[in-house]
Amino acid sequence: MNEFSFRHFLFFTASFVFFLHLPASRRSYVMSVVDKTAAGQDNARPRGGESWALCLEAAVTVARQAGVVIREAIKDEKQVMLKSSVVDLVTETDQKVEKFIINSLKQQFPTHSFIGEESVANGQGCSLTDNPTWIIDPVDGTTNFVHGFPFVAVSIGLAVNKKVEVGVVYSCVADKMYTAQKGHGAFCNGHPLKVSKVTELSHSLLLTEMGSMRESESVAIRMENIQNLVCSPCHGIRQLGSAALNLCSVAAGEADAYFEFGIHCWDMAAGALLIEEAGGVIVDTTGGPFDLMSQKIIAANCPAMATSIADTLKEVPVGRDGIQT
Repeated sequence: MNEFSFRHFLFFTASFVFFLHLPASRRSYVMSVVDKTAAGQDNARPRGGESWALCLEAAVTVARQAGVVIREAIKDEKQVMLKSSVVDLVTETDQKVEKFIINSLKQQFPTHSFIGEESVANGQGCSLTDNPTWIIDPVDGTTNFVHGFPFVAVSIGLAVNKKVEVGVVYSCVADKMYTAQKGHGAFCNGHPLKVSKVTELSHSLLLTEMGSMRESESVAIRMENIQNLVCSPCHGIRQLGSAALNLCSVAAGEADAYFEFGIHCWDMAAGALLIEEAGGVIVDTTGGPFDLMSQKIIAANCPAMATSIADTLKEVPVGRDGIQT
């Protein structure tokens, strides 16, 4: 035993003896702290031997398979149903694809939790816990899908300890696979993504959506926000009809920022990670910290852009995911 190892041996022996001489109540307290620390570390690690890289690989595989189904179905006649409003559409393809994605991932990760857009619409819970949780939008851009407008995506995010670790967005018609793993960068079809370098709102191209909230007051505030930003003036504002693809466009440097009210966690989870891994920022519409369940977002290429947009926006009243209304 070398001198370094011998010193460690003496230190741990002395520590153990000291621990044994503590009163029982103090020993219990020390062990409770150790248990809590270990539990926190376990939550931060992949469970069951899987790695987040394996989770990313699984998400890519299932997203591509789902995309084939969507790409074929976009050409066909569709049975369209309504959810929260006459413009909140759902099709059999949404439901079938979500079931396929969840069943496929459950086979590989049986201890994980799931939040799916169509499952929530059918009355299942929308609870985000510290447990690894897959957050799924099977067909992001359903209205586009119904009309054959080619901006449609599969969005799959994996959150752990309420933070997204893995994000996959598959643009089905364009055959673009956007991927991100926390701390490992963002990519499109294997090529690195980087946000734009525009810093001034007056030089920016922005993205937004009107969403499915069509009450006159809500629409009026949204239109006022668009007017104020256009008159700032920015170069322009676009709407792709898919929150996930809006986020991907910012991550790819094709647009400089995206904002929306009334958006859901399944719309944002994967794309938000792509933005951050491409060097951008995600904040609340007030400019404060981003909350995945808050139903609002500003995704920008830089803090200055996010602040400029937040300072211009008027808040639209929205709900919160996970709370029954």
